[in-house]
Amino acid sequence: MVFGSGARLFAGAVVGVCLLLLGPSVPVGSLFAGSSKPADTARDAVPNRVMTWNLCNPCDVGSVDRAAEIAAHAPQVLAVQESCVGDVKRIRDYLEGRYGLDYHVEYGSVLQNWGRCGGVPWNPGGYGQAILSAAPMTDVVTAEYPDGGSEDRGYMAVTTTVDGQSVRVFNTHLAERRQESVRAEQVRVFAPEVAKYDRAIVLGDFNAVPYAAELAPMWKLATDADPACRPSSSGTCETTTDWQSKFDYIFLRGGITALSHHVRPTEASDHHPFYADLDLASRS
Repeated sequence: MVFGSGARLFAGAVVGVCLLLLGPSVPVGSLFAGSSKPADTARDAVPNRVMTWNLCNPCDVGSVDRAAEIAAHAPQVLAVQESCVGDVKRIRDYLEGRYGLDYHVEYGSVLQNWGRCGGVPWNPGGYGQAILSAAPMTDVVTAEYPDGGSEDRGYMAVTTTVDGQSVRVFNTHLAERRQESVRAEQVRVFAPEVAKYDRAIVLGDFNAVPYAAELAPMWKLATDADPACRPSSSGTCETTTDWQSKFDYIFLRGGITALSHHVRPTEASDHHPFYADLDLASRS
């Protein structure tokens, strides 16, 4: 009995030290994720499906819940915002170990933040965007906007495969809601980068409703995967947030069309996963 009590105390101390070093974004259960048995049979990503999702940070949501939400839709390409490098690594491990979904990952961190992402004080975790793709990614670009507003913000881009076609994919997160002028400057930086490509998929949290003036340059370049959503207050855009606003977009450029689109409410974030099944083959 004494030995058993001591072992439990030792185990508790180990967990406490791990939490102290890794930081508040790490769920206790994930410390022992490697011992979990697969919960579902293996599956493949949907080859023409792309998805954008702001993970919400800081939020009291574990990597297990986030992985389950992603696995339910199994996109070929997933763009996430407000993501910690450590959290994305754990999500990726859960997707492979529990659901048989194998993703490549690239990071577009713009902050090193111990309070958000844990790590050790002298090497805090990276925070920003990430792209997960079932196919390899090349020509990776990551950039920070000159002015992030109240928090550093940026964008990233990769070349990968969607619907059997090579395509440029962007992921961005613009400044917070009440910072219109900052977002306008960010779009002035971002839109010309998108315009360099005849065909592109642009994913992200733009923190602006469709008819916001700062999004006008994006609408000149592309259309949203939601065909009823257009840059006017009369559009019938599906909302993507808990506060009933459309902030998350799948912009399509160069003849790429959406066969279907879906917004799925979730308790795992204050943003809802927004995904679309695309047709790229007609421009091959």
